[in-house]
Amino acid sequence: MKTIESPITGIVLRVISKVGEEVSAGQVVMVLESMKMEIPIEAVDKGKILEIKVKQDDFVNEGDILLVLESL
Repeated sequence: MKTIESPITGIVLRVISKVGEEVSAGQVVMVLESMKMEIPIEAVDKGKILEIKVKQDDFVNEGDILLVLESL
């Protein structure tokens, strides 16, 4: 299993993927907002999303786990 962590402190603007969805490396899975900038969050590897730990409008700190991937 792999986790995707927040690279910044900000707000979850959009959650694009769903639990159970298979994603490719580099695919945008959610978008964060910080200081009026949108930061796309990409899957680090090909995998299946096991858990999404945040929802839209949540505040996250740098290093917080955003989602958990099962490698395929």
